[in-house]
Parts: sequence; C-alpha cells; structure tokens
Amino acid sequence: MSAQPEEIERRWATSDPIPSSMVTPHAEPVVPLMNIANILTMLRIALVPLFVVALFVGDGHETFWRLVAAALFGIAAITDRFDGQLARKYGLVTDFGKLADPIADKALIGSAVIGLSVLGDLAWWITLVICGREIGVTLLRLAVVRRGVIPAGRGGKLKTLMQSIAIAVLLLPLGGWLLGAGMVLMYVAVALTVITGLDYVGQAMRVWFAGGPGRTRGA
Repeated sequence: MSAQPEEIERRWATSDPIPSSMVTPHAEPVVPLMNIANILTMLRIALVPLFVVALFVGDGHETFWRLVAAALFGIAAITDRFDGQLARKYGLVTDFGKLADPIADKALIGSAVIGLSVLGDLAWWITLVICGREIGVTLLRLAVVRRGVIPAGRGGKLKTLMQSIAIAVLLLPLGGWLLGAGMVLMYVAVALTVITGLDYVGQAMRVWFAGGPGRTRGA
C-alpha cells in the first residue's frame, strides 16, 4: 500500500534534523585585490613622486608648477576621502588596503611638509611635530597590537583634514593675508596633531594595562 502525501510530509516533519557537521558553511566572499578602493589607494601612492617633482621644478616657486603641485596634492587628498568609504560600503576591505592606505596618507602628508620646509615655506619645527607624531602613533600601534587595537577616532580624521587643507593653501602661489590664513590653518592643524597624538598615548596606555591579548576595540 503506497503512502499518502500527507503521511510523507508528516514523516519528513518528525524526522531528525540534519547534523550540523553535514551542513556546509557558506564561504566568505573573496574580495578581489584590484577593486576600486585599492586602485584609488595605489593612485594616491603613484601621485606622491609626481607631486614632489612638480613642487621642486625650477626654484620651487614657479607659479605654474606650484599650481600643478597643489592640484596633484588635492587629487591625492580626495582619493583618501573616498577609498575607505567605498571599501566599507561595498565590502571591499582587504589586507592590502589596510596596509597601503595609512602608508599612502603618511607619504603624501610627509612629502608635502618636508618639501615646503626645504623650500623655506614652512618652519621645520612644524614638519618635525607632524612627522614625529605620525611615527610615534605608528610605533604605539605596533607596541600594543597583541593586547588590543587603538581605534581611529574622529579627532584623527579632523586632524588629517585640517593638515590637507592647510598644505593645499600653502602650496598655492599666494601672498599677503591669504598666505597668513594658510599659516593660521596650519597652526590649527598642528594643535590638532599634538592633541590627537596625546590622546593616542592615553589610549595605548589603557590598552596596555587592560591585560591579555586580543582585540579590545574595533579599528
């Protein structure tokens, strides 16, 4: 006697569930290395030597080439604005991006302030504060990486924004009050550089004394 459809459905409903060991987990999607976020990061890295060349053409103060240098710096700074957002929004975060993005940022800002100081357009103490802060924060992150993660805060992002704006203004062939306004912006950027640097020191101490290994906070 053949089983009726209702009986078959009842047997399926009352049967033992499939063991979890037999269920194949969904594989994590593979993020391609050559995605738009990483391409923007690599573009920023590639623009750094072009920016430096444009900055030092002639005596370093030729109007046309200073405009070119400012334009290249601006384009590179804009890519920094978008690559991280695109990576997070579309799930394009890669290990390469995590490593290359901060390197690109530091290379761009560092080359700009060092170049301006070499040309006599920016006091060396400002360059030393900015570069010293970036090196110090990087060393702090490496020192506590096994105990926790020092997250990037809004202060750090504001600091980078102010640095970029101030550098862009100082790169332009300006004079008078416009040049003075650029220096005011740079002083604000330096203040944020110091304040956020001290904040990172405090965070590093809290992570270090918090105890055992592991990620305590997200980046």
